[in-house]
Amino acid sequence: MEYKRIQTKKIYEEVADNIMHMIKDGKLKPGDKLESVEKLAQNFGVGRPAIREALNGLRTMGLIEMRQGEGTYVKDFDPAKFTLPVTTAFLMKQKDVKELFEVRKILEVGTARLAAENCKAEDLIAIEEAIKVMENCDGDENLAQKADVDFHHAIAKATHNHLLISLMGSVSDLISETIRETRKLLLYSENYSEQLTREHKQIFAAIKSKNGELASKNMFDHLENTETVLFKYIE
Repeated sequence: MEYKRIQTKKIYEEVADNIMHMIKDGKLKPGDKLESVEKLAQNFGVGRPAIREALNGLRTMGLIEMRQGEGTYVKDFDPAKFTLPVTTAFLMKQKDVKELFEVRKILEVGTARLAAENCKAEDLIAIEEAIKVMENCDGDENLAQKADVDFHHAIAKATHNHLLISLMGSVSDLISETIRETRKLLLYSENYSEQLTREHKQIFAAIKSKNGELASKNMFDHLENTETVLFKYIE
């Protein structure tokens, strides 16, 4: 039996959630000035670092702005942004995202090449099945996100290199979480679903044809395109 690990929210996520609800409920309106970090920490009963982290996340989401020497103010906002989870904002820090994509390019580009060289029939079935789920998810983005994660995991397994699979596994939680949150942002900002599916198909086709060079190129292009679109959004 497979159990899903329970994840507990961090303090700064709870703080950010609370402030978001105050904005959503109209208790904080566009143009309102937030209390100081010290006062917020006192009122929430948490440390100042947690408040700063929460405010940085809300700023990344475009809900507040920090004016030098003046304080922190609620911005005019699109109510649709409340469909985005708070964790998205904390994952979307530019330095963290850039480093993660650097790691993914190093690991997954080589993984795609090796998968093309070593894959077996059953490996191809698993990879293709993930693509089919993405294509036929009928707008169920949770299902599409899981299929996206399964796609990348299936490619790693297709290498039949146990050390590489173990290495990918050591960062799989971070990669999986980022795939999920990245898809949410990309699909929120524009209709990116068709492009994602097309790129996945191109990677699969190269692996199926045993073309390691093309598989690695297609994987690199996929990661590069995703990173480029993502940075356009978070910048």
